Amino acid sequence: MASIKHFLAEDHLRCDTLFAEAESAAHDSDWEKASKYGHEFIAGMEHHFAMEEGVLFPEFEAATGMTAGPTAVMRMEHAEMRRLLGEMSAALDARDADEFLGTAETMLVMMQQHNTKEEQILYPMAERVLGASATGMLERMQHIPA
Repeated sequence: MASIKHFLAEDHLRCDTLFAEAESAAHDSDWEKASKYGHEFIAGMEHHFAMEEGVLFPEFEAATGMTAGPTAVMRMEHAEMRRLLGEMSAALDARDADEFLGTAETMLVMMQQHNTKEEQILYPMAERVLGASATGMLERMQHIPA
């Protein structure tokens, strides 16, 4: 089974790919494709957040006793990204390229910063702290409905 970092970084990449497809399609005013990939991206991000917030963060917090540390920061950033996802969804439904692309630009910067913090700091910390329990955690994450 993959490491926490590998598993979740791969999911970041999957979401990034959907994001790029949606952004490209919106730029080309291909609203059928933009809507398909955009809504798949939004669902993918929500699923990713659910895996982290439902499994990884509580396990990390229980093992470290840190509830105001990196997981609190990640939850705040998830909340801000959820707000942006809502704006992106509304812009897709309205076929508003300017609104979608403007919000997507903000989202891209936020995702890049967020993913870097997770992949370089939180995930390696979680692997060190959680050790052998990581395999069970990954299995639970894989069973969270998409």
